[in-house]
Amino acid sequence: MRFYVLGLGPVGCLLAHNLRSVLPRTHPVTLIHKTAKQAWTPKNAAATITVENKGVRQSTNGFDIEVFDKYSGTGGGVRFNPQLSREESAVFTPSDQDLRTEPIEALFMATKAHTTAPALSHLAPRLTSRSTIVLLQNGMGVYEDLVQRIFRNPESRPHFIMASNTNGAWLKSPFHVVHAGIGEITFGIVPDSRKRDFEASMADESKPLYERSLNLDDITHPSDPSFDQYRSLRHTVAVLRSLDALGCTWSPIADVQLAMRKKLVVNAIVNPLTAILGCRNGSLFKDELSHNMMRSVCEEASAAFRAQIEADTQAWLDSSDPSVDKSQVPARRVPKELGADALEREVLRVTHVTRANMSSMLSDVRKNNPTEIDFLNGYLVRLGEQYNIPVPVNRALVQLVEMRCAIPIDQTF
Repeated sequence: MRFYVLGLGPVGCLLAHNLRSVLPRTHPVTLIHKTAKQAWTPKNAAATITVENKGVRQSTNGFDIEVFDKYSGTGGGVRFNPQLSREESAVFTPSDQDLRTEPIEALFMATKAHTTAPALSHLAPRLTSRSTIVLLQNGMGVYEDLVQRIFRNPESRPHFIMASNTNGAWLKSPFHVVHAGIGEITFGIVPDSRKRDFEASMADESKPLYERSLNLDDITHPSDPSFDQYRSLRHTVAVLRSLDALGCTWSPIADVQLAMRKKLVVNAIVNPLTAILGCRNGSLFKDELSHNMMRSVCEEASAAFRAQIEADTQAWLDSSDPSVDKSQVPARRVPKELGADALEREVLRVTHVTRANMSSMLSDVRKNNPTEIDFLNGYLVRLGEQYNIPVPVNRALVQLVEMRCAIPIDQTF
């Protein structure tokens, strides 16, 4: 089975390196580039990725390379020989493999949040209901955006895995990533439109809670009549679980959403403030005003999450089987980790751990690149509008970042 990686920044390279390290060579790993010129670098002439941790370097090679190309149009791609020269790689030749009709079984998306939908739109003709897509973006709302814009039909929609990543990484040069902070990747499977319960083993009352765990056979197994429908999902989950160096853990989707919400709030405070103020993470929260702003964002996010969880719970109750004892369902129970106090502690903890880091949003602003603000504070603003929760500080941060981005960096001096 072939595994594709799209988005070759620090997270994408780190993931591709670990995939190639654990997978037998009979399972190709393909790196997708926008153009052949971008794919060609002296280092990539051997299709090699180097990962550095505490000065120790490890390299993996043997990747296939595929490019979005101007010749094949939507859905197209060309897999080419990475040994080509720069001039040769810029030209499509008959010897290159045209992939316009080759289905993609497993795709890891490590792109920026705002570029994910356009990239997947390009690949959509090669994605089927049997495909599996792993989303590794910052922020929230990416999956909902994809469903609304690209995969509206549940019957033809691919399987989706959502992941929350806390591994810290940065690129020293193309395909040379520094794994600066050892973290973890918590991932879960988005519920199945065909009603298959991927978490059935967690409800096995014959075992005590501490013995229950998620089981690959709940996804599918070789004797399952629908094995082909779920085969790529099972294999992708199995591969993710084998990435020990990244701390990968398969969790119930509710736990993944909790982790994503906590990370969202951290990023919705640290990213815009560092981008606006032009400082590293550790310079924040040394004065009362920045503490007050952090507190306001946490309070607004907590209220929005509470409204969302209560509405989702009520919707589930309304659509549930009449035999369900609804009086036993805690409709208003919200995880304590999403309280304003707990969120504030998490922000301070992460900021301390990453105090020497430059946020991705500050880096984007300095490079005059688009930011992910629409999937951070912008997501909280949309939640507030949906559930009638005031979020004035998050709205102001969105506007301030957009104002900052409107001024080219070379005009700030």
